[in-house]
Amino acid sequence: MHWLQAEEDGTYNLQALQLDIVGFLAILGEGSVLANAQVSTLSRWIFLPRLIPAPQALMRPTRPLDLEPVRGDVSGVKSGNDKDHVNHIGNIICDANNLPRHSVRVVTIKRINDASIKAKEYGPLTYVALLGFSLSAMLLGLSIHLRDGMSIVATALLSLLSSLIGLGNYWTLPGAKVQKEDHVPPGDVVIRYPKGSFLVVRCVEDVARELYFAPEEIEYLIEDAWVYRLLSLIGTMMLMGGVICLANARIESQIAWAGSYMLLGSAYWIVAALPAKVHWDTSCYKVTSEALHKYDIYKKRNIFSRNKKGYPFTKSKSFTEALWKAIVASKDATWVRRGDHCPESKVWDDWLHMAKTCSREYMDPMTEKNKDGFKVWEIPEWDPSEYLQHLFKEEKRTKEQV
Repeated sequence: MHWLQAEEDGTYNLQALQLDIVGFLAILGEGSVLANAQVSTLSRWIFLPRLIPAPQALMRPTRPLDLEPVRGDVSGVKSGNDKDHVNHIGNIICDANNLPRHSVRVVTIKRINDASIKAKEYGPLTYVALLGFSLSAMLLGLSIHLRDGMSIVATALLSLLSSLIGLGNYWTLPGAKVQKEDHVPPGDVVIRYPKGSFLVVRCVEDVARELYFAPEEIEYLIEDAWVYRLLSLIGTMMLMGGVICLANARIESQIAWAGSYMLLGSAYWIVAALPAKVHWDTSCYKVTSEALHKYDIYKKRNIFSRNKKGYPFTKSKSFTEALWKAIVASKDATWVRRGDHCPESKVWDDWLHMAKTCSREYMDPMTEKNKDGFKVWEIPEWDPSEYLQHLFKEEKRTKEQV
């Protein structure tokens, strides 16, 4: 890169300044593009000709065949279904993987129409797509005004490249093929996340299958792999040609290109930092939060917390206490063993038996809702941790006597 050089008459030669680095700006920012790659290619805005940072990130040798799952153990309370991960859409709807350690949240999920889960038509990803289109149109107009042929070709190649990428990556999410049956088991689901937190979902079996147990397969617009690879090859050549043309454009055009990619890259990083849920349209489901509480006779108040989004959850001092509350909320304990949520031992068998017995005292919801409108459920008076320690002491005493 050559800096401004003075001529003999004292003036400066602007043409001596070379911005070959502009080509590198066009291929930076893979992380921000890949963060929302799947949901962005679900929207029809993906066909809009525009500038995108790091287009090579979307020209992969192979495409994913399903949505990326989330770590967690899913157990059907009555159905007997179990899964060692949480479906992407099921996690998006409740956003429970961000619960604090050893906490419990209870929700009711109902399907309110037959629409499918889709990307938001007008969301953050839409706005960055429109920003890329606006910058592309601005650069084309500037290039024509400057009569910069190389910049015109670069604008055409790099803008049409996004449409080509959209053609190869556009997909739809087919709804779960659930058979309508007259008699199906209750669909309640309990999910344990890695932090030891629990999400108890009250729903019908059809909703449970669609959100948590049916595979989330992707149906691409172009199904043939060889056609996709051919499009990726053409896209790679277009990207190379666009970068080469940028390096040979006029200095004024290169400055505009550099500013455009810096602005666009910043916008994509901001959008990548947003919660994943803001990019999805989940209006076909209605999620109603419920609250578990234990009345504190000393402080005269109900004990449950709310996160920044406003929904209630109950904190616990230990995993044992959180597990007990999940048993109370689910009204069952058989799913605990089936999902390996506790060790296989005589002590834990006795603890589960007592937990199930105590949970039968589970009362109907309080007739009055709290000031936020949540349905509040009461937790029976029983200390699960103290009883577990009692069982361990009894086991130790028995072994010593033997």
